[in-house]
Amino acid sequence: MQTWYRSDDLSDSVIKVAGLSKQYRIGEKREKYKTLRDSLTESVLRSARGLRRAVSRNGYRANPDRFIWALQELSFEVKRGEVLGIIGRNGAGKSTLLKVLSRITEPTSGYADITGRVGSLLEVGTGFHAELTGRENIYLNGAILGMKRAEIEQKFEAMIDFAEIPKFVDTPVKHYSSGMYLRLAFAVAAHLNPEILLVDEVLAVGDAEFQKKCLGKMRDVAHGGRTILFVSHNMEALLSLCSRCIVISNGRLAYDGTPVDAVSFYHKTFSSAANQNDAHVIYSTPPANPDETRITQIEILDALGHPQPLLHTWDDVLFRIHYQSAEEVRNGSVILDIRDFKDQRLIVLDSGLKVPLRKGTHTIDCFLPRLPLPAGEFFLAGGLSVSTYSWLSRDSHLGALRVYGSDVLELGRPPSYSRMMFVAAHEWSESSEGGEPRQSDFTLQQLDSVVR
Repeated sequence: MQTWYRSDDLSDSVIKVAGLSKQYRIGEKREKYKTLRDSLTESVLRSARGLRRAVSRNGYRANPDRFIWALQELSFEVKRGEVLGIIGRNGAGKSTLLKVLSRITEPTSGYADITGRVGSLLEVGTGFHAELTGRENIYLNGAILGMKRAEIEQKFEAMIDFAEIPKFVDTPVKHYSSGMYLRLAFAVAAHLNPEILLVDEVLAVGDAEFQKKCLGKMRDVAHGGRTILFVSHNMEALLSLCSRCIVISNGRLAYDGTPVDAVSFYHKTFSSAANQNDAHVIYSTPPANPDETRITQIEILDALGHPQPLLHTWDDVLFRIHYQSAEEVRNGSVILDIRDFKDQRLIVLDSGLKVPLRKGTHTIDCFLPRLPLPAGEFFLAGGLSVSTYSWLSRDSHLGALRVYGSDVLELGRPPSYSRMMFVAAHEWSESSEGGEPRQSDFTLQQLDSVVR
């Protein structure tokens, strides 16, 4: 029998998850509903022919190989007032965990003890009714979350101001843009003062200004002694907001620790998952369908086009990008961002309009002389674009870059990311009054080629 209950005697822990597992059935076709006559007829025929067919209680053909464990023996605790970040690749089980904690679905085994009222924002507009107005949905959502009418009315204006939709509050939400929908959904969840707030990757939909406002509101909620579970792929937001992070992989707890260490561990999993037979291939995805436009592989080569599995500071690097395009894009471009573990954009490599995208499967090379990164963990993001704000395809993780240290500055130690973000070539010399200025061997033409 499944066990899921709330307890009030957890001392300082408001959430205790123990041995939590969730199993789903996949890939099986549900039997169509039948009339009583159909069922009786089939039963008679089956008995007459001596046929037996295993059918599960819920109407699926029984097949033990058609199960997937979204969560497996997951155990952890969250203390009151803690902001817990949850990191993991797509399909790792993050959303399933929040759905179990929100009581949207029940676990297959294990249990979760929760103390306090839970407010959840798992998808944009969760619990909203498209035919109702913004005003009506605020009251409806508030009632679902256990709020009294007087409490909703007291906070109503604050919700509308936060969502920035005063002109549209009496308009059915089916006419809202995705941004308006998101702002209202977050405003309701954040202003209902839940003791525990569950947030699942909803900030990715909003613009930069709204994301900043949401993060500020979540900080206010956390400082008020409330508990937040925050699922996001925005590493900068996780690092700035969370006091602790866990990493989930294949439904299991893979890491539990400080946000910086957890993010570093998460990025290393991409490195270890890279193609082990071709260590210079840092990103590879199965062949896309012909109607897709996307980057399919990225190779790391040296200046001569040879595989370069190990990168060092000031190495000449050639990124060979394999892509597939469903159509000719004359004004298309390829963009790669090199980012750090905080998701900060360090270097942008943009082909501009110099190399149009051709229909079919092709490659494009980007040469980066003297890689200016110190020793550390970095990763690529980007995709194919027709302009700065219009993407044909975009990926937040196109492979991990591990840069190994070289004592290029001759200091007796290699430069590391803990001391500097970039490694710039420079020289020191004694100067005397009236002395001739030192001439650099690095010409303006070379500098221009590096900048370009």
